[in-house]
Amino acid sequence: MTQEKDSGPQGRVLVVAGSDSGGGAGIQADIKSIMAMGGYAMTAITAITVQDTRGVHDVHAIPLETVRGQMTVCLKDIGADAVKTGMLATAELVEIVAETLEDLAPTAPTIIDPVMVASSGDRLVNERAVQSLQSLLIPGAGLLTPNAPEAEILTGKSVDGINGQRRAAELLLKRGAKGVLIKGGHIPGRIVMDVLQTEHGEWIFESERIDTSSTHGTGCSLASAIAAGIAQGAAIEDAVEAARDYLIGAIRNAKGYGHGHGPVHHGWQLDRDEER
Repeated sequence: MTQEKDSGPQGRVLVVAGSDSGGGAGIQADIKSIMAMGGYAMTAITAITVQDTRGVHDVHAIPLETVRGQMTVCLKDIGADAVKTGMLATAELVEIVAETLEDLAPTAPTIIDPVMVASSGDRLVNERAVQSLQSLLIPGAGLLTPNAPEAEILTGKSVDGINGQRRAAELLLKRGAKGVLIKGGHIPGRIVMDVLQTEHGEWIFESERIDTSSTHGTGCSLASAIAAGIAQGAAIEDAVEAARDYLIGAIRNAKGYGHGHGPVHHGWQLDRDEER
């Protein structure tokens, strides 16, 4: 079982995901977002990527036992108040992650960001990995955070507007997730709408679309910011609202780094603190 340091939420988040050498997405974005939201980030790195704002140029997978080992030492020593997963590219990796969480962190809420589709539209995981995710991590997930293309893969249904988002959320709740956030950033329109459903109700979050190319890492950053809130004891809907506010600020204050899709500015709140 997970070793507990003391009672009460402490904001400890274990992230199981890949590394982005460009710093905009993946583990790097996860750490920055969790820290910005007041949490404590630990990591189990699943892959090292050769990546910049223009794309992924190479991927080196971490051995499965090393992934398990990273998770094990963090959970046994420090413990976790929430666990966030990113891209899990193979069925074998999904299985290792699910087994380790069941053994060492069975009560920690899981925030599952089912990274499946690149911004180019390319599939990032194979069908066996999707099936393993469906059977092992979605049932019991504290929160599932797919964008519209990922929700379509998971449900087999069209997600091209608010009604599709609501239907997809309902289907994924029926499959065992405790909460589902269907993000609307990939759906055209001046207003971006995200749909959150839990067993306690439905919330629709709206914001104006920001005209920018600096959107690299938005999904990772949002899910990790939510995880930090949940780890600190916030209700899911409150954690989602706070994380969206943080991400909107990070997009608005992006510094335009790189020659492709630039990263958001994870530390934008620090700039404001310095200005005061």
